[in-house]
Amino acid sequence: MSNEKIVKLGSKRGANKKGVKPEAGAAAPVYCSFCQRPNTQVLKMVQGPGVNICSECAMIAVQYLILNDRMPSAEAQQILDAFWGKARG
Repeated sequence: MSNEKIVKLGSKRGANKKGVKPEAGAAAPVYCSFCQRPNTQVLKMVQGPGVNICSECAMIAVQYLILNDRMPSAEAQQILDAFWGKARG
């Protein structure tokens, strides 16, 4: 169950295809390198070479990068609203 929530980046090509069963030792939790929460407590986890980031930390990072201490463009604001579930009216 929890392995479905992990997206691996930087692994060998084709190693994460659908239908490939996870290895026996793959059930160990994967922790976010930023907030230290395990993949069992977050929506999704992106796993890279030596680093992991959960979907919540990724959203915070995207928001920080888009805002960059100034008002975002209309397109960037739409992305932020979609991330945070806000309805524009």
